Amino acid sequence: MHERHTDRELYFREQSHTTRKHVIPFIQAVIPVTPSLSVLEIGCGEGGNLLPFLELGCSRITGIDISEYKIGNARRFYSLIPGGEKVEFIASDIYDCSSTGKFDLIIMRDVFEHIHDQVRFTGFVRNLLAPGGVLFIAFPPWCNPFGGHQQVCDSRVLSRMPWIHLLPRFIYRIILRTGGESPARIEGLMEIRDTGINLGRFYRIIKKEGFSFLKKSLWFVNPNFEIKFGLRPRLLPGFIGGIPVLRNFLATTGYFIISVPRQEP
Repeated sequence: MHERHTDRELYFREQSHTTRKHVIPFIQAVIPVTPSLSVLEIGCGEGGNLLPFLELGCSRITGIDISEYKIGNARRFYSLIPGGEKVEFIASDIYDCSSTGKFDLIIMRDVFEHIHDQVRFTGFVRNLLAPGGVLFIAFPPWCNPFGGHQQVCDSRVLSRMPWIHLLPRFIYRIILRTGGESPARIEGLMEIRDTGINLGRFYRIIKKEGFSFLKKSLWFVNPNFEIKFGLRPRLLPGFIGGIPVLRNFLATTGYFIISVPRQEP
């Protein structure tokens, strides 16, 4: 699993595959992906999720990520793709990007669980949506087997150990240190512990910030596991999705499309 987080080209291809095959059909059930659609990805990394939108001819595509290294990779990858120069990549904190304009579709895939002050962030993103625009969010609930992102560990043992992120903080840190993880890796994983979010809190934030759900699906087998591990995606059975504790432990990801209801004149 660790290889996929160090080989950025492989990660780019995997992201593109999953978005092309699973994310775009999910979005198109709510809003057509046509050349007139403007698309923003927050936390775009190397931009793998944006490639299928370029292939579909979307005329305005923007990716923002705080990592200059990842944005540099994105620009390099897209320089080799026909029409790649049409995609704008910005290395910046999203809070410094209010002048980028408004978008019909904003996507955040495996990003929300890394955000500090998710209430403030959700309210800010609302201001980047064009009238009638929608927001696609996908994230792994904190309590799922690898909700702590321990799959990025250098240790092959730790990267395959489910639920260790749920141990008390000091014990988790000791395990990571004993397993040989670098101080930077440990701090990164501890930060994820601080920002990790479960479904109930996510639903409350969305409601508090005035959004409504247009479509949502909880997955027992993450669609991205198809390209990673050859596993067929499976939705979480509906009755489990209604039980807070079970859904948090068994859902490996959630797909959500939300919008701000239009005000009646």
